[in-house]
Amino acid sequence: MCKAVLESGADQQTAESLNDGIAYLAAIPYILAAVTIIILYKKFYSKKKLN
Repeated sequence: MCKAVLESGADQQTAESLNDGIAYLAAIPYILAAVTIIILYKKFYSKKKLN
């Protein structure tokens, strides 16, 4: 579908928007993983520090 949109002679703005959307979709899993790791690290590190 992405290829069809770009091959149909769409303007430059459409192609840039499509690339931005792909970049956001690619970045979301990494952001979620980083947030999860930070939360787990803080959760377990604070328990060790109290004992």
